[in-house]
Amino acid sequence: MLQTQTTSIKPADVQKGWILVDADGLVLGRLATIVANRLRGKHKPTFTPHVDCGDHVVIINADKIRVTGNKAEQKVFYWHTGFAGGIKGRSLAERLAGNHPTSVIEKAVERMITRGPLGRKQMKNLHVYTGAEHPHAGAQPVALDVGAMNRKNKIG
Repeated sequence: MLQTQTTSIKPADVQKGWILVDADGLVLGRLATIVANRLRGKHKPTFTPHVDCGDHVVIINADKIRVTGNKAEQKVFYWHTGFAGGIKGRSLAERLAGNHPTSVIEKAVERMITRGPLGRKQMKNLHVYTGAEHPHAGAQPVALDVGAMNRKNKIG
């Protein structure tokens, strides 16, 4: 009779790595799912749901992300100012061309992470930058080629 045991790692036993992703030409939703899985640690055989066992993910060129179809013009992000009639909206293209294009990727990934204290802790391991420069070179992040994983991950 074969007996297997499920291992549950402790927070002290977690080995965190650093991953570098170049978002130039990548599809937003497909990139967000891969990054969310890396942040949670689901790619590791030692995955434990209640422990932050994911890696640090550095995303560069966040302003060059792509979306399929007409989502750039038709997808609108709404918010409310708190005043009567204060509903406001901005399209995805306007957000990418605005002051904080990194928020598009951050929100897409944040909505795929579990809510709660653990999810907030895992989101602190996400680092998104608009240009090709990042201050995490000392950590020696390993490049992850998301575009080569699936032909649908990259446009252009």
